[in-house]
Amino acid sequence: MGGLAAIAREAGHRVTGCDANVYPPMSDQLRALDIDFVEGFSADQIGFKPDLFVIGNVVSRGNPLMEAILDARLPYRSGPQWLGETVLGSRPVLAIAGTHGKTTTTALSAYLLREGLQQDIGYLIGGVAHNFASSGRLGAPGAPFVIEADEYDTAFFDKRSKFVHYRPHVAVFNNLEYDHADIFPDLAAIETQFHHLVRMMAGQAFIVLPAQGLAGDALERVLARGCWSRIERFGAPQQGLWVSESKAFEGGQIMQLHCADQRLGEVTLALSGAYNRSNCLAALTAARCLGLAPEQAIEHLAGFGGVRRRMEWRGSVRGITVYDDFAHHPTAIEASLGAAREFGEGRVIAVVEPRTNTMKLGAMSARLAASLEAADLVFCYAGGLSWDVGAALAPLGQRAQVHHTMDALVNAMVLIAKPQDRIVVMSNGGFGGIHQRLLDALAAA
Repeated sequence: MGGLAAIAREAGHRVTGCDANVYPPMSDQLRALDIDFVEGFSADQIGFKPDLFVIGNVVSRGNPLMEAILDARLPYRSGPQWLGETVLGSRPVLAIAGTHGKTTTTALSAYLLREGLQQDIGYLIGGVAHNFASSGRLGAPGAPFVIEADEYDTAFFDKRSKFVHYRPHVAVFNNLEYDHADIFPDLAAIETQFHHLVRMMAGQAFIVLPAQGLAGDALERVLARGCWSRIERFGAPQQGLWVSESKAFEGGQIMQLHCADQRLGEVTLALSGAYNRSNCLAALTAARCLGLAPEQAIEHLAGFGGVRRRMEWRGSVRGITVYDDFAHHPTAIEASLGAAREFGEGRVIAVVEPRTNTMKLGAMSARLAASLEAADLVFCYAGGLSWDVGAALAPLGQRAQVHHTMDALVNAMVLIAKPQDRIVVMSNGGFGGIHQRLLDALAAA
């Protein structure tokens, strides 16, 4: 919604907004764009008298402002519908979908197209990328528009996935797993939403996904239900772009990139881990579908600075380094810790806040311990959870600690941390500013 606000502002609209909890980095971005926002919802906010209310999918019936809008019969749209109707209809759209890696792949794709095609492209990224002034940009008429295509429902009045409003020319399906237990009963329900997107794509459109054997059963089942567009694969020899070998360094990696049996060159990427190799291949393949040859694109890869809160370095104290990561699904947690392992010597300490609706419901509790296996030590914040986190983490034995207050969590980590430790903090929320609190506590110890 913050990115949509930036796009609407660029299109010439006066934009205001409200939310229950606005926190960095998005709050900082909104202030920089001079977009006013109000904390909380109240009926008297209809006094702003906008031409249109754009409703986010966290708003539900009973919200006092929404009820006032409905009572007064004021005009409203969902964010995806507004964007699809007013911006995307005349643009070649690149939509990045999948359970994991959407934000990074979207930002990387937008960066490659901007630098390689030298066009004023539009984009909507579900995070704040270091190479962009904001998470959303209108761009020039007719230029490509790159969008993070979420499978979450559109709004309380539109239960289709957001991405059905985008009608992409190129769609990237990086992966597909069960998630969003608050709205989807099972994986099959999510597959149906992806099938709806495929059914809406043109015959000359492209679907980009990992090579057969790498894409996973869920994506293959989606395509088996019907596909009328062109398919581009990546990730394995003889199936598009692939990486023959990689060498990790702190915060990144060097890769040998090939297209089928042709070596394209050496690539330096300021992103770590195997999952980011896949994200990179997906972005390069999608860019090729829009006219940017991989040989041109790889020249720009080293300049990509990544996305805030994706294995982001937050600081080092006494040789102890703290990273901030958005991982909130067991698969993403496992991948992030695997990436931290590639950095070199020293212990990896995982700090987890099970905060998403899926995790709060306990739908992934049976997978949590296995996802943390690569960590030397695990600290879990269990404040507000209704299920037994300690029991879920029992397979990790003495390596795992569960704390119910932030102070206890920080104090416990300070007592045990030592030089060369890499502390990876994982949450999809602000986590009470724990990163700076931990750095300050380490400095004072």
